[in-house]
Amino acid sequence: MKKVFSYVMVMFVVGLALHGVTRNAEAFQKEHKELILSGNGTSDARFDGTIFAASGSLGYFLTDNFEALIRQDISYSKTSGSSGLWNGGTRFGIDYHFNIAALYPFVGANVGYLYGDTLEEQFVAGPQTGVKFFANSTTFILGMVEYEFFFKSTSKAGDNFDNGRFVYNIGIGFIW
Repeated sequence: MKKVFSYVMVMFVVGLALHGVTRNAEAFQKEHKELILSGNGTSDARFDGTIFAASGSLGYFLTDNFEALIRQDISYSKTSGSSGLWNGGTRFGIDYHFNIAALYPFVGANVGYLYGDTLEEQFVAGPQTGVKFFANSTTFILGMVEYEFFFKSTSKAGDNFDNGRFVYNIGIGFIW
């Protein structure tokens, strides 16, 4: 929990440091739409083991501050001598945005479903918080952390996520 608090504080401090850099950011407004994309991956030197993950979300501003959204995560892993394994998660959420010039911290909640080869398929729900920093009037950088409470305890062998999990996301977003 200390690490998560540290990450959130780092995002907050970086946001404050960048606060005066851009003042031409267009404020979120009712009926704005938002698209966020992020991804990462890693492979060993011989590409025998590969892991990648991608996340995307689509949001719609119900008011100048409240956003309804759908988020999709997908991950793939393959190790030497094994077939590839896929996991995914689909969540619906709502966020409240605070306007501080080019900086938009937000808090919210989500509910959804996890599925895949290496985890117990089940419903999840939990809080989320983050910050959006506008680079120009339509493009921003996102840092976010979620906690997902599991609706049932997992039973898969070696599963470290038996009661819940943290989900971290850094990405780029666009509004129109």
